[in-house]
Amino acid sequence: MSTADPVDARAREDRTFFLFNAVVSMAALALLAWLLLLRRGGDGSELDLRFMPSVNAILNGTAATLLTAGWVAIRRGHQGLHKRLMVGAFVASTLFLVGYLAYHYVHGDTRYVGEHRGVYLFVLFSHIVLSIPVVPLALSAFYFAWRRRFSAHKKITRVLAPMWLYVSVTGVVVYFFLRGAAPAIG
Repeated sequence: MSTADPVDARAREDRTFFLFNAVVSMAALALLAWLLLLRRGGDGSELDLRFMPSVNAILNGTAATLLTAGWVAIRRGHQGLHKRLMVGAFVASTLFLVGYLAYHYVHGDTRYVGEHRGVYLFVLFSHIVLSIPVVPLALSAFYFAWRRRFSAHKKITRVLAPMWLYVSVTGVVVYFFLRGAAPAIG
């Protein structure tokens, strides 16, 4: 009579998750690459989604706020609040990605025509490069938290948190570069 080794079972679960993670992450990256590099937007007769960049900036700002609040919550030992805030940040970022894909599918790229092209391109390039690992790292962080393997979760989030926060904040910065300066208040 043989009993299953719990280490082998965990390793199989991990392999299954990492295969799933790789497929989802590569599919998202391939879709983005196709959308941004090969497809050039609709023919103008499709749905008007010109409001989406503003919505996406709000979603990015929301994600950044929730990420920061989640970091504060876990530092103060509020694990339940931390969980809810991180799920909220993930939902905001996911909704951003859906809105981003929809906008670019319909309208294509928005060109920057401002005076600070070098700064804009640096921010945009760093935003794009750092956004690529956010999906697989976020999924991994959730997986390890779900499995209550907090040591692995913490290792991942030390890299993920500043990267995800940077991507969320620079998403808002890119929006303001493309849409002009923030409107005056008051």
